[in-house]
Amino acid sequence: MSLPCANHHFRPMLPVKSNRLSATVLDLFCGAGGMALGFKRAGFQCVGAFDVWETAVETFNAHVGSHAKTASIEPNLELPDATVIVGGPPCQGFSSAGMRRSDDNRNSLVSVFANIIAARRPQAFVFENVEGFLTASDGRFVKDLLEPLLAAGYRIHLRKINAANYGVPQHRKRVLAIGGLGWEPSFPMPSHSAMGAPGSHRATEKLKLAPSVEEALASLPPASTAPPGIPMGHFFDVLKGIDLERARLLEQGQTMRDLPVELWHDSFKKRAFRRVMDGMPTEKRGGAPSGLKRLRADFPSKAITGGALSEFLHPYFDRCLTLRECARLQTFPDDFYFSGTVSNQIQQIGNAVPPLLAESIALNLLKDLTKERPVTNVTGLASFVPTFSEGMSPALRRVVEMVEAHYFGRETRQQEEFELCH
Repeated sequence: MSLPCANHHFRPMLPVKSNRLSATVLDLFCGAGGMALGFKRAGFQCVGAFDVWETAVETFNAHVGSHAKTASIEPNLELPDATVIVGGPPCQGFSSAGMRRSDDNRNSLVSVFANIIAARRPQAFVFENVEGFLTASDGRFVKDLLEPLLAAGYRIHLRKINAANYGVPQHRKRVLAIGGLGWEPSFPMPSHSAMGAPGSHRATEKLKLAPSVEEALASLPPASTAPPGIPMGHFFDVLKGIDLERARLLEQGQTMRDLPVELWHDSFKKRAFRRVMDGMPTEKRGGAPSGLKRLRADFPSKAITGGALSEFLHPYFDRCLTLRECARLQTFPDDFYFSGTVSNQIQQIGNAVPPLLAESIALNLLKDLTKERPVTNVTGLASFVPTFSEGMSPALRRVVEMVEAHYFGRETRQQEEFELCH
């Protein structure tokens, strides 16, 4: 089960298009506004946005529009009507970047998100999350997402994608669910091929390559050693001592495991011997987490996270990335500034949906919404693409078997029941 991929060269985001449809979008768990910015660029009007993090809401209102409010996302939250509801409930409970906890209270927000959509019944929805969403608690959260939405009459695509295959200069694997109420939306086709991550080039060899780190950062001036930097956020802390020694030894594409053991971080030494808790030994998943790494100039970046400022070395300089470089790799424009402390800013950048990816999704959805289509009352799971690879971990295979058994063919059974009753 693999998804065709695609890309084009790094480019500025498209200008805002005319809103022929009067299409509106409501953004739940909006963060700094990456998803909403992409939808705005595609021609959607944002009518509301909500997030519990006040600092991120401040960033959103400064750059996307004064639509965002600080609020907990709850079933009884008063919301405006919208053509499309989008969102990515906080993922830390099942993110591979941290310790997995199936009892994390934030995980229940998947159910909240799905039930809000089922109750509000927008024409379409978009859900985005980390790839660990699929296998956490043996697929419990997949059920939390699908059950209310299928019962409400949505036709849904659930697929794992790589943002690099949509022109983002970054290997960012995420899960997307796109659904239409009683109609089947198309799934945005990849526009680029990409090198540097397993499966990223499959079935897309004829497409142009995704932008590389070098292409994405090429027009930036030299970074400063003190804030605020020009453009804003383009500054770095000078490495010293053992940190500088590590940096000088790492070539492009190399990681902490390529250093002498005496130069490993203590935390890396501990992680080097852990086993992945989903049933697959680390030796079959490429070994321990890589810790410090120097990016390759000719490939898209590794996924930008809240740890990027301390983990990613610039391809050519013995320093870590700047905030602005991380924002560039996430496809935020240079005049998009982030509120709060440096720690707050990198967390907002790392948590965001790349605006260019969101724009690709929104343009495709807008095209669907403007088509003349009969009301067919088609529901069910239209497609499920959980991996780019030929192999699967035991945990993912269990989830695939569960999804195939419970959700494929559901619309056929519902149609048969309808005909029996009528």
